[in-house]
Amino acid sequence: MAGVSACLLFLALSAGLRSTPAGTPVAPPPTPQGGYDQLADDITSFIATSNRTERATWGIVVQSLSTGERLFERNPGALLVPGSTLKLITAAVAAAAVGWDYAFETTVDAHGAIDGGSLRGDLVITGSGDPSPLGPGGDDFPTVLVSALRERGVARIEGRIIGDDDALDEPRPGLGWQWDDLGTVSGVVAGALNIAENTMRVTVSPGAAEGAPTTIALPPEVEDAVLINDSTTGPAGSPRTLWAEHRPGDADLTIAGTLAAGARRATLTVAAGNPTLWFARVVRSRLAAAGIAVTGPAVDIDDVPPTRPAAATAGDRILTYKSPPLSALVTPMLKESVNLYAESALRLAAGPSGPRSTEASLAAEGAQLEAWGVPADAYRIVDGSGMSRHNLITAEALVRLLTVQHPASGASPFVDALSVAGVDGRLAARMKSTPAADNARAKTGSMTRLQSLAGYVTTRDGDTLAFAIIVNNFSTRPSAVVRAIDRIVVRLAELSAKP
Repeated sequence: MAGVSACLLFLALSAGLRSTPAGTPVAPPPTPQGGYDQLADDITSFIATSNRTERATWGIVVQSLSTGERLFERNPGALLVPGSTLKLITAAVAAAAVGWDYAFETTVDAHGAIDGGSLRGDLVITGSGDPSPLGPGGDDFPTVLVSALRERGVARIEGRIIGDDDALDEPRPGLGWQWDDLGTVSGVVAGALNIAENTMRVTVSPGAAEGAPTTIALPPEVEDAVLINDSTTGPAGSPRTLWAEHRPGDADLTIAGTLAAGARRATLTVAAGNPTLWFARVVRSRLAAAGIAVTGPAVDIDDVPPTRPAAATAGDRILTYKSPPLSALVTPMLKESVNLYAESALRLAAGPSGPRSTEASLAAEGAQLEAWGVPADAYRIVDGSGMSRHNLITAEALVRLLTVQHPASGASPFVDALSVAGVDGRLAARMKSTPAADNARAKTGSMTRLQSLAGYVTTRDGDTLAFAIIVNNFSTRPSAVVRAIDRIVVRLAELSAKP
């Protein structure tokens, strides 16, 4: 490989500077032979011949981890919207700040005497941001709590279930999140208390005739919640167009759209709104189902008047619950791109005892990136999940992060949590039956007019490459862009200095 380095570097740098003008005829891409000397031409051809993707803005960097050699680049310093590849930074910074063994802690205190099987007072649950109860990679917190209460002889709670979320700033959408994502699974907000990914399932049934309102059934945990029903019954045989949203100016969730007359009922998974209240409601419902009666309501501590005495006085500790370690929680965050987990991990950036506000976390994240050699002008980050289009980053910055995070052994919680091409996560159906299958490990990103992929792939010669590909503002179908990205990664897996 050393004998082609000079030629390779020239080709890589020159390829990064050229693009195909819109409307210029382009010859079909040559059949790759696996050699390094044709890599730049092949990647440029993949972009130029993939159904108008050359009109998009591409940021690409490919770098050898063994030699540090830059094998290909195109707009390496362009600030682009990364989508969910931003989660790579969130995971890496959280681990650097608190360690892979870090576990979130949730405590449960009885504020009142336990007498004759009854807690004569409130049960206060205090969270620290654990995203995992009843979620992927998490445990069944309500069942653990039921066992703890029974061990204390509690069969009845003569008071409220109070959710205390004061350890973090108030749950709210990230800066620049699209309003039409709010109310959906993608747009859930994270708080100090989270459960079941802060989502609930509602069922919608058509009315008796076209034009009639639909009927909406809520899960038992939120039967007292306010929901705005703007959905109607459509003509028989018409397509379903139901959706959920939190509309600007409305405090409550709206269900809108149509469901055809005579159609089967539909089930929607929607954001639960206030995560603290949702947590308290789920716990109250599960306690009742387990035979522990609760006479008071489920409440957010912010709604406890007038001085919130439940939090002001020490209670009798019933349970200290620890989440799975961060090394386990990053798997759903990176493989399945669960936004809630990323927003929770962001709050760890200031360290185990640091402030948990978004502002403090982003400042700490910037300091860590600088320590890793990522310059401040190479990114702008406003959230942990990549949901905001205010996020910007260069492909060069992502590759720098990937280079720092890849251990000599090739194994780490960070690397292990990435999707494997053709095997699992968001890459399970991509690059199957190619040299990249069961080889490339990467994080995907996908939003309207945006596709990205960043991670690692091993060449035919056994060299591990770090790569970042970000595509913004394309006019073609997303599938065409995904195909072009995958062709690039497969080409990298085919690389060999041997004929």
